[in-house]
Amino acid sequence: MKIWLDGELVDESQAKISVFDHGLLYGDGVFEGIRFYNGRVFRLEEHIRRLFDSARAIVIDMPWTQEEVCKFTCETVAANGLTDGYIRLVVTRGAGELGLNPYLCEKPSMFIIASTIKLYPDEHYQKGLSIITCATRRPAPGALMPQVKSLNYLNNIMAKVEAIQANALEAIMLNEQGYVAECTGDNLFLVKNGKLYTPLISDGALDGITRAVIFEIADKLGIPVIERSITRYDVFVADECFLTGTAAEVIPVVALDRRVIGTGKPGEWTKRFLAGFQELATTTGTPIS
Repeated sequence: MKIWLDGELVDESQAKISVFDHGLLYGDGVFEGIRFYNGRVFRLEEHIRRLFDSARAIVIDMPWTQEEVCKFTCETVAANGLTDGYIRLVVTRGAGELGLNPYLCEKPSMFIIASTIKLYPDEHYQKGLSIITCATRRPAPGALMPQVKSLNYLNNIMAKVEAIQANALEAIMLNEQGYVAECTGDNLFLVKNGKLYTPLISDGALDGITRAVIFEIADKLGIPVIERSITRYDVFVADECFLTGTAAEVIPVVALDRRVIGTGKPGEWTKRFLAGFQELATTTGTPIS
């Protein structure tokens, strides 16, 4: 496997960063997960724009342009001979001294991995997920900005631990006010009475790229989209529920905390959104070569 690391494509065994890198020491950095299908990178420009926004928000001065990072990303995929898969693009603060001061790091470091990913078993895309509500809360926006895809993912990991220990593959995370923020790595959508609902960004949800794609598909399907605060009650009584994310794509949810949602099977609207996403993902995007 070839890894892009600070301007070079190197073998996986040679892709190394310093133990003094603040991304490793303090989770000080940002990342993007990106998909590619049929030799095209899906929503590449949107992902790279968000990467640069995240970097700017935490005061990382990117030494590359967005166009250059798009080019590096495609080059990495091509170097690995892949046509379908997953990209992990990581920017760290770079090597510095022991201590929190980020201004002692001379320059940021970036690496790009192109490989494959399988977040959930295939059967759950057909039958749906049974998920739980976890006790781990999403941090308040004043403590940790939810729009920054930072390398500090311990909050999400602890929520994932709860899910796994409860024999579930995913968990809903609430904010401190008790409203649904998102799942451990996915945005959440509900269908109720012919309308589509999703949590407010201000309630702790990431402004996901796939989330935005669902908005586009909803407009084509003629289903209204309502962003508002959502409670567990809203999920319990929804007609349908599904999750979205770059790695997850679109996956149905059929139960929350052992309460059946809707009919207990993936709903018709969910199937339409999944089909609409698959059509866009497999026919549009930035050519790799």
